[in-house]
This record gives sequence, structure tokens and C-alpha cells, in this order.
Amino acid sequence: MGRIGVDLYPQQVGVGLDEVESFGKYLGGSASNVAVAAARYGRRTAVITRTGEDPFGTFLHAALRGYGVDDRYVTSVKNLPTPVTFCEIFPPDDFPLYFYRLPKAPDLEIYREELDTDAIREAGVFWATVTGLSEEPSRTATLAALEARARKDITVLDLDYRPMFWPSREEARRWVQQALPHVTVAVGNLDECETAVGEREPLAAAQALHGFGVKLAVVKQGPKGVLAHDGTAAIEVLPVPVTVMNGLGAGDAFGGALCHGLLAGWDVERVMRFANAAGAIVASRLACSDAMPTAAEVDGLLAGEPKTGGPREATSA
Repeated sequence: MGRIGVDLYPQQVGVGLDEVESFGKYLGGSASNVAVAAARYGRRTAVITRTGEDPFGTFLHAALRGYGVDDRYVTSVKNLPTPVTFCEIFPPDDFPLYFYRLPKAPDLEIYREELDTDAIREAGVFWATVTGLSEEPSRTATLAALEARARKDITVLDLDYRPMFWPSREEARRWVQQALPHVTVAVGNLDECETAVGEREPLAAAQALHGFGVKLAVVKQGPKGVLAHDGTAAIEVLPVPVTVMNGLGAGDAFGGALCHGLLAGWDVERVMRFANAAGAIVASRLACSDAMPTAAEVDGLLAGEPKTGGPREATSA
């Protein structure tokens, strides 16, 4: 449940938008990308979101179906355009984003009374994003969906904090902390963890998330890899070396792989290794949704993955 839109990514790398001559058009939006990523592994996925009543909205429905994602919960909003996002590509670590979501993104016009709470309650995984908490009526709908889960495993909050969607970090923290007690898994990078719980050091952030009732805290550390903490011990998994083309879709690839691994019942270390490798593959490619890997591709990369950093005791923070 969350964002959807059209990603327009430049076909020329290393130049600003003012110099770009051509673009590729892709399905985008973090929640939608996660659904696509999970579908790549054979999972049955659907996304709860909204588009405009326009050709871009039609494109997104077709794209979702093409990727094997159920679009029955994707509805349109009159008089609001489907969002478009541009990026610039300056490998290896500079990918400015330009969101066009005004006067308001349709995916923030999700209403509580429109939710299929039975489907939400019965799903093997429910994934929601912090962006959905940024405005009403989506905020109330997102909290209602999480409450409907009644802390059923696997209920995930993507800490996906985007400053341009919020009046302040403090306002974002207020609403994230309303949502955290309803989820069993929280996933975010260091900045997003700081927004959520006021802690940037990975172990301290994980333990703060546990303080809100989160069972599995996943803290992405960029070049240092990822730390996953289950309340007893932490596992750190080192990054998988790749030549970065566009890092923007790596987090969504990680999310889809995380859902797959948790549904499969893998141990935490195996889930993190798989998700880390999936993210690395997408970082080495141009697009997000189109770039999501298959299980065979992830397993192939894992054959040469560095070993984990090993377990860390919960008390070491």
C-alpha cells in the first residue's frame, strides 16, 4: 500500500536534465516496485494505490498486470494527474530525484472506507510506507490498514522518509511512531531510522524500534551493508560489490526480496544476504521495476558474495 507513478529515467548518463535528449518510461513508486519485485519470485502480489484518470494511469495498470501484480485495488481519481518522477544519473552515488506530485498525488487519496480489510488481514505480507502517513486521507487509511492486521506477521513498515513530502522531520516522526506499534518488521536506512526513532547508530536504532514493539528491525547502512536485529542478536551482512548504474531502485528490490525470504521462512541471515544481493543487481541497472531480478539471478550473484560480518549481541549497544 503506497505510492505509484511513472518514472521517466534519462537514457543519457552523467548529464543534467537540461541536457538529456531522451527518456525511458517505467512504472515507479516504492510500494508498487516492491510488489513487482516480490512477483518476480513467483509471489502473488497486489498493490493498494490510486492513479489519475489519464493515459499515464492506463499505462500503470497495464504495467502492473504485465509484471504479474494484481491491480484490482488500484483506482483512479478525477482531476488529479498521475505523478511523474524524473531523475538524473551520476554514478556511482548521485541520483537527484524530481517529484511532480502537485496539486496532490492520487495515491494520497486513499480512504479508509474503501479498504478491503479482509484482504489486508489475510495477506501473508502487508507492506506500507511512511509516505502514506504524510497527508490525509491516506494517513487515516494507512493506520486503519495496519490496525486491521492486529500485528499479524508479516506486517512491514517501510520507513521511506522523503523530506519533500513533509512539513518537518518532527511531524514525520510523530506519525511514524503512531504506526510502529502496529507492525512486526521495520525497514529503513540510517536517515530514515533517525527520523523514525531519533537514533542514527544502527544498533541503537534497531533497539529503539524494538521499543515500539517491532520484532525485526532492518537498518540499511549503505556501503557498510545491512544490519538486521530480531530482538536477541543482530546479523550484519556486507554489501555485494557491483558497478553502480542507478541506485534508486535498490531499496525496493531489497524490499521485495525481504518479503520473499520472510514468507519462505528463511533464517534472518539468509534473508538479508538474498535481499542485499537483489538490491545490488538493481543498482547495477538503469530502471527500477524493469530491473527487478529473478531468484536465479540473485542466486547467481550470491555465489560470489562476501561473507557476513557475523552476529552481534543485543547487549553490545
